[in-house]
Amino acid sequence: MKNLKNVKSWLTGVRLPLFTVVTAVALAPYSYAETMHDVVNKGAEEYLLSALSIHDENTDIAVSIAEIDERINIPQCPTGFQFHASDESLNQSYVSVRVSCGNNDWYLFTSAQVTRTKEIVVTSGAVSPGTVLSASNLTLASVDIKRLRYSAFTDVDVLIGARMKRRIVDGQAVQSNMLCFVCKGDRITIRASLGGMAVKTSGIAQQDGVIGDTIKVLNASSQKPVIAEVASAQEVVVHL
Repeated sequence: MKNLKNVKSWLTGVRLPLFTVVTAVALAPYSYAETMHDVVNKGAEEYLLSALSIHDENTDIAVSIAEIDERINIPQCPTGFQFHASDESLNQSYVSVRVSCGNNDWYLFTSAQVTRTKEIVVTSGAVSPGTVLSASNLTLASVDIKRLRYSAFTDVDVLIGARMKRRIVDGQAVQSNMLCFVCKGDRITIRASLGGMAVKTSGIAQQDGVIGDTIKVLNASSQKPVIAEVASAQEVVVHL
């Protein structure tokens, strides 16, 4: 009976190492593939962050790489993987990246979701039409620029004195189409410089405009229209 127990014990001892070896062999390819997948994912992310920083200056970039199917075999690449995305693709929210290896003809395409945010001026509370903007109803916040259809502003001070043309909700980005620094019908100062001399006169705005826009203004004295550039909420400049 003791001999039988010894044989069973010996057989059990033989099976255990055999099971361990088989398990290790089965896991080895999976671990290798997982490691190469991580290398490619990290490389694609670093490539995109670098490439997008050139395309999107003064913008915060976040990249989310799509997981590559674990069943895809990715070989080792002693010279390092190469990554490429077209300029057109880099401007999209979803970017396709070609991954290749110079040691062989292997390549694959992976993709990433790109989020671009920028700190811009938003409303602090709801704002009604006709409201003159001030520091009390404006603040800065990070906004996904994909939501912006018109020019936004990055400096609160620049907007002080502008007038809202429509109702906007709390936290909404202030965009150029929503306001006017000089609004149609406003009485403003027309300034012109000629030969080192500055001439000022009164005028009436015939169009809405933000700073930098050129609008038509009626000279109140001569009753003649002039084209002038909006300089502030109170003044336009005629370039002679």
